Amino acid sequence: MNSLFADRGALTDDLNAYGSALTGPILTAAECRELTALYDDSARFRTTVDMARHRFGSGQYRYFTHELPDPVRELRSAFYPLLLPIARDWAAKLGKPAPWPDNLDEWLRMCHEAGQSKSAQILLRYGPGDWNALHRDVFGEMLFPLQVVVGLDAPGVDYTGGEFVMTEQRPRAQSRGFATTLPQGHGLVFTTRDRPVATHRGWSNGPMRHGVSTVRSGRRHTLGLVFHDAS
Repeated sequence: MNSLFADRGALTDDLNAYGSALTGPILTAAECRELTALYDDSARFRTTVDMARHRFGSGQYRYFTHELPDPVRELRSAFYPLLLPIARDWAAKLGKPAPWPDNLDEWLRMCHEAGQSKSAQILLRYGPGDWNALHRDVFGEMLFPLQVVVGLDAPGVDYTGGEFVMTEQRPRAQSRGFATTLPQGHGLVFTTRDRPVATHRGWSNGPMRHGVSTVRSGRRHTLGLVFHDAS
């Protein structure tokens, strides 16, 4: 597993400005293929969601059990302390509580005590014509404000289309959108729900949603790392 990101300052700046930021390579192509191959191993997952059935879009994703594959567990454990200062800074700017302890296991214990005890780590699969509607991954009151998606296939080689899309609702203005192509093995850190936006009156919430544009050809897999568990 490669280092998460060489320039933490640039990542923080992008998150503050846009609500999302690409990392450098964090998984090798071989590690990506190993994770993708797990998709058909039903014993690895607690449930499978058909997006069209629930009107979430089109495609499918599976939630891992708490017995996470080593790369998934290691990535989540490595990201948490790196993103924690940003989460706390955002909470301070918005005047919100910052309940997140230094230790990820302690935070997950707090989630479980609050009734959020299901694994929220996701492996997603899209084929031609599949897409993901704009949404937020909020599973209860216990919420970590940042999450990560990792590209497991090579855009332009394994699939076309399928850009990661974010929209930001702006006060008294039209929403603006951001589209990101995920390189294989790279992560995109993005806001779970909103980001602080500087105004002439101080800081305000910038509500954001994320989704995936239509896959035009091939097959697209991604790994979703969420730092709170689900109810």
